[in-house]
Amino acid sequence: MRAGAKVAALADALAPLGAVREEQLAGAFLVLPAAAIHEAAASARAHGFDLLLDVYAIDWLAYPEHRGPRFSVSYHVHAVAANERCTLRVHVHDGDPLRSVTDVWPAAGFMEREVYDLFGVPFEGHPDLRKLVTPEDLDGHPLRKDFPLGESPTLFNGGRFLDPATFRAGMIGASRGRTGWIGGARKGVVSAAPEPDPTDAPRGAAPRGDA
Repeated sequence: MRAGAKVAALADALAPLGAVREEQLAGAFLVLPAAAIHEAAASARAHGFDLLLDVYAIDWLAYPEHRGPRFSVSYHVHAVAANERCTLRVHVHDGDPLRSVTDVWPAAGFMEREVYDLFGVPFEGHPDLRKLVTPEDLDGHPLRKDFPLGESPTLFNGGRFLDPATFRAGMIGASRGRTGWIGGARKGVVSAAPEPDPTDAPRGAAPRGDA
């Protein structure tokens, strides 16, 4: 999507904050200092960019030509009425926090939690900053370039427990089950146990409701 008058006006408004406009295949990027992200977000909202489409991060650790902080965090925004999009981007060092933009775009709540969980970038002022995807007892952040490759069992919110080997066996028909129920839930989540699935009945037993 090509940038138009809305993006140009926003770029001009953010120039005093140190924003630099870059044109990439994905569209217009406004790259600015990390300390300016909240002010830039508020300005974007005021300029009509009322929809936050995504917040995502990049770990540049394995890119030899990269210079600067290890992480980039990008905010992809859309002006619905004008049908224009652009991306606000900041660069941050490992461990440095960014100010949350949840008060500007409430949708940032889950998006910032995902970046925090998978990359370890903290967001100051977030109303509920905790893991979103991975279990509480998982050490590290899986989308960092130095996270060890491999498989680890996963506990989901509802208490379903996924063991990678069992899951693969279920996918190829070597096992009847793909997940197991161990009860409980992740920290901060209240989950009720699901109703038993009749198809989980042992072999030779009639499903619930059958005579």
